[in-house]
Formats: sequence, structure tokens, C-alpha cells
Amino acid sequence: MTIYNPLIAACLALWATAAVAAEPAEVLNPAPAPKDWAAIAALPDWSGVWVPDMSDQARQIKTNPPPWNSKAAQEVVDLTAAEKAGHPKGLFVDCLPNGLPALMLIPHNPLEFIFSPGRVLVLGESDGNRLRRIFTDGRAHPSDPDPTFYGHSIGHWEGDTLVVDTVGVLPETYLAVSESVGVSNNGDLHVIERLHLTAPDTLIDDLTIIAPKVLTAAWKTSRLFYRHRARHDEIGEGVCLQGKFAEGVDSHGDAVFTPLQYSADGSPLPPKP
Repeated sequence: MTIYNPLIAACLALWATAAVAAEPAEVLNPAPAPKDWAAIAALPDWSGVWVPDMSDQARQIKTNPPPWNSKAAQEVVDLTAAEKAGHPKGLFVDCLPNGLPALMLIPHNPLEFIFSPGRVLVLGESDGNRLRRIFTDGRAHPSDPDPTFYGHSIGHWEGDTLVVDTVGVLPETYLAVSESVGVSNNGDLHVIERLHLTAPDTLIDDLTIIAPKVLTAAWKTSRLFYRHRARHDEIGEGVCLQGKFAEGVDSHGDAVFTPLQYSADGSPLPPKP
């Protein structure tokens, strides 16, 4: 038989109340108010599609190369030699997201910027996985961020310049100078960007890349993007892995994707009849 003890019951209730009070309150993203949407109209116009200046990318690498440490420099020499010999490594052939800083350093596909209250989204065309979220709602970086391909980005506006600070990037993402030459950042990567218009249809990304595991000093470089507004320039759907499948029909007569078979040298074999 259970005996009710008012004193014990009161102590348990007090303990439960204290335990709930000790838990940190959940931080919620408030619903945007009309004034938050109206504030976007005061930001610079970055609508349209932005195409990277690939010739400028190559020029920057030649005139302002990364300050590699000795180990990374030798890897770059070896990768460059392999590329010249006709055996490029191909840093981005596994359908993983390019990650930072490669997305901004060596983009060969257009980008699109979408503004909404508290954040800027950066969309990339190629593999469907190129999505950056830059939080502009005043939050700080997490004290211990979970590493991701594009890291944790927070930004603020200084006039017409978007200043972005990114940490928490996976150590496997490449600090690349081409699609065949680059080394993994190996951790502790920190990227600072200043994005702004230099002309009505010209956007520049001034980057400071701090990668202490592969660079001897911070690397400051920039990348140019040009705006296109024509509808035929809009970003299309890109699915990297789709090329590894053939369109077929299963035993039920339903349309399916069938995995392609590959030869020993990596070339796809024709599907079996």
C-alpha cells in the first residue's frame, strides 16, 4: 500500500520545477514581420544569375598563388605534373559537394543569391548540393559546430558590402586552384569574405582564407562574377549522380534508373539488352 506523504510530494514538485527552470530555453527563429521584408528593399540588388570569370580565376592563381607550406607545395607540384601528363586527379568527380572555399574560389557554374529576413542563400547550379546559408540575424557561431561541407556562415552588412565569416568546415574539403590541383584544408579552416558590387553587373568576392594546416599565412584573393538576367541563363537542375544511371523499365513496367556498369578503367559499359 502506498502512503501519501505531503512533505515528500512537495519536495518532488519543487525539484521538478527547479529542473525545468534550469533547462535553457529553446531559441526560436521569430516569424518575419512586414518591416523585416521591407528592410530587404534597402539592400543592394543582387538578383539574376552570376557567372564566374574563369579567366580571372586562372590569372589570380598565377599572380597571387596560395602561400602553401612545404608539404602542401609538394602535393601541388605533383598534382600539376600529373595534370600536364594527362592524368589529372579530378578533385570533384565523386559527386560530393565542392565545399568551401572551392565553391567561391574555382566556380565554373553560375551562382544565385536569394535574400530573406535573417539570411542570404547562395545557390549553385552544378550538382544540386551547392547550397550555402549565410545567417544575417545577429547570431554567433556555435561554440562547437558540427563540421559540414560549407561550414557555418554568419554575415552582416557594412553599407552595401556583405561581410561573411565561416568556420566549421569539414577538413576534407579542398583548397583548390583548379579542378585537378588542390589539397585538403585538413582542419581549422576560417574563411572571411567581403562581397560587393563594383559595377551594376559586376560582383567581387574578396576572400581571406586562413588554413593553418596547409598555408603559412592568410591568403587574400578575390573572385569576379558577372550578372546575366536573360531567362535562358537561369540556373537549371543539375544532378551529379544521374550520369551513373541509365533509364530503364522494371518488371512491373515502371520507369526506373538502372545503375550503369563500369570497366576497369572507369569507362561506362553499354547497358545490357
